[in-house]
Amino acid sequence: MLASLAAISLTGCAARNRVASPPIEGPVRLGEIAAVDGPRVRPDRVIEDSRCPADVQCIQAGRLVVRATVLGGGWSKEIDFRLGVPAPVADGTLTLVDAKPVPIRGETAASAARFTFEFQGGR
Repeated sequence: MLASLAAISLTGCAARNRVASPPIEGPVRLGEIAAVDGPRVRPDRVIEDSRCPADVQCIQAGRLVVRATVLGGGWSKEIDFRLGVPAPVADGTLTLVDAKPVPIRGETAASAARFTFEFQGGR
């Protein structure tokens, strides 16, 4: 009887645990995991987005910095990625190559943004 109750209890706990979604090939939103031909990367939050809004002509381009968790075979590491700047990861480099949409004056769209990463090296 006790074994039956324990099995039922454990089944209930397992049902409540969130199942991780499979990695996505292509642009991902905050919290989603991207498959990038090597490690996987999950953008966690936007640290800075001072890019020039799409509806404004700017003298200085600004920058985008995204904190992401990079996941490999049995390891993980948090890295702050600057748009277009390669970061050393495992046996190659990982780059945040695109983020859309570009901000519009007076609006912040970090929650709607989709981020694209590329991995060079490995194999």
